[in-house]
Amino acid sequence: MSTAKSEARINFRLSHELKQTIEEAAAEMGQSVSDFAVSTLVQTARKILQDQQVTRLSDRDRRQFVSILDGETSKPNAALVAAVKRYKKQVR
Repeated sequence: MSTAKSEARINFRLSHELKQTIEEAAAEMGQSVSDFAVSTLVQTARKILQDQQVTRLSDRDRRQFVSILDGETSKPNAALVAAVKRYKKQVR
């Protein structure tokens, strides 16, 4: 967990059964309910945000995309050529 001072709060209500499930899971992980809840919520939130930043293609679309990139008529534009030059200077 973060060592930053905890100031913000999130409050919510849940059924007794859900609370008991969470308490049991936290105990299995050797965590307090609060630490378990925060770590689980943060992990899920980060995964959701990451998934929103990734474009997933079907196999057909991926093959088509790669085919276009590898095509004989595909030529790098000036910006890409300049980027490659900058990269090569940095890597040396």
